[in-house]
Amino acid sequence: MQDELDRVVELLAGKRIAVLSGAGLSTDSGIPDYRGAGRVVRKPMTFQEFRADPAKRQRYWAGSHLGWRTFAAARPNAGHRALAALEDAGVVGGVVTQNVDGLHLRAGSRRVVEVHGSMDRAVCLTCGQVFSRADLAAVLDRDNPWIDEPGTVQLQPDGDVEITDVERFRVPDCSVCGGVLKPDVVFFGEFVPAEKFREAVSIVADADALLVVGSSLTVNSGVRLVDHATRRKRPVVIVNRGATRSDRRAVAKIDAGTTETLEALAARLLPAASRPDTTDPSSGSSAMIDR
Repeated sequence: MQDELDRVVELLAGKRIAVLSGAGLSTDSGIPDYRGAGRVVRKPMTFQEFRADPAKRQRYWAGSHLGWRTFAAARPNAGHRALAALEDAGVVGGVVTQNVDGLHLRAGSRRVVEVHGSMDRAVCLTCGQVFSRADLAAVLDRDNPWIDEPGTVQLQPDGDVEITDVERFRVPDCSVCGGVLKPDVVFFGEFVPAEKFREAVSIVADADALLVVGSSLTVNSGVRLVDHATRRKRPVVIVNRGATRSDRRAVAKIDAGTTETLEALAARLLPAASRPDTTDPSSGSSAMIDR
């Protein structure tokens, strides 16, 4: 890895960097990804299924409510903090993330485009009213006092868990118009909002290089951003465990974990005074998890 790291440092030194992050960045925060090695292939619910079928909405909300408790408790890891420090020093111009966990913002990054939305909000599909997910969780607890979190919650990448007994679960309605509520995230079968994608393109266009971290680039939104970078002759660097759809278009690839690689890059690209504290402030110990 050292040779690849040296090459990436040489490529990125002195450049303003745009970052595209995927689920692999959040695995060290305890949030699993969809496509990691050994991951069971899942068929997530599509937007069309969610909107058309009340029974499927009931199943989705029951599982999502249980999973939210674990999902919301996740904390930024040292990789998130390294990117925040790089932005603070002016090295990173912005982060485009495919993740819906909000961990970049909680780590201190400021210019963040969440192209797939965020799980900490819900939106009414009829009137557009936005609700805090934490407030909605309190309503769900009140309306479903019988539900009890399993002893071992198998958290999925979208903050969901698999449960079977959902017939009694009361699905929340919009308190403004009575419409259908949906987490404010892009489901399979939905398009990334055009305004969000324009913001993401702006971050890439303003940068001298694109750094992809923790994404297999399976989702088209990520591939399109790589397209924008390569068309503008911006070098693309990829850090990811395993192959991605755009490996052949990258000028450099590091096949390694994102946390340790971002820490190493920050140590090389930042002056000592700007280097991030990789200690988890809640515990006083290193936030890095061996993988």
